Amino acid sequence: MADFDKINVDGNVEDRRGASLGPIAGISTVGIIMVLGFVMLTGGNLEDALKAVTDVTSQTPQSSKQPGTFEDTKKYKEFATKVLGSTNFVWEQQFKKEGYKYVPPKLVLFRNNTDSGCGGADSRVGPHYCPTDKTIYLDETFFEELTNKFGAKGGQVAEGYVIAHEVGHHVQHITGVFGQLNVQDNSQSVLAELQADCYAGVWAKVIEDQGIINASEIDQAIDAASSVGDDRIQKKATGRVNPETWTHGSSVQRKGSFIKGFNTGDNNSCNLE
Repeated sequence: MADFDKINVDGNVEDRRGASLGPIAGISTVGIIMVLGFVMLTGGNLEDALKAVTDVTSQTPQSSKQPGTFEDTKKYKEFATKVLGSTNFVWEQQFKKEGYKYVPPKLVLFRNNTDSGCGGADSRVGPHYCPTDKTIYLDETFFEELTNKFGAKGGQVAEGYVIAHEVGHHVQHITGVFGQLNVQDNSQSVLAELQADCYAGVWAKVIEDQGIINASEIDQAIDAASSVGDDRIQKKATGRVNPETWTHGSSVQRKGSFIKGFNTGDNNSCNLE
């Protein structure tokens, strides 16, 4: 059984889930891309996507207290801190091998919405990384949607995979990959997302070697990666599949990228291809 308490390094996690915020300031271009991409990915149309952008920039947050599985806020913060700490360890080692120093990201836990370096973070955008402030934003109730709406099995390793995937985007940012890609181009966005899945696989391999998770639990992460494939989400939402609109890759692609990183345990295997 997964034992994240074995991790002896902590990540930088800020808990804003009890914060009461006023209207969020104007959203940046990067933030708009994040909102549009996620809403379209999950089956919304352009009108829905633009409404989400308007809501993120002007909505006054409602009460941050919501019913659901994730009510033990202290325990979840401890879990997120350990997972982020484990990714810091993995990437410090990977960077050290290549003669570089790794600069860890920050993770913000929030409910409904919060301010961010990209102009605003909204629960409907899902877990995401803002390169402007090098921070991951996560409303952990997303994991309820992952299981209830997308049919994932869930579990701690699946939740860890999601955080590790977003850390993968941080790695892409600090290594200059974001500067090489036009993430507004769907095909290049898919490349970036699949590489982040591969990076998450590298993380999973390292913590398996450390005895934090076991081989059978890797299936939780693989299942989560498959559950959020563009084809599976589109089919469930609209009954149709349109590869031209994919932004994250198919279920097979996402699963395959994660497995590639896991099998090698080496970030150099995670090429953009």
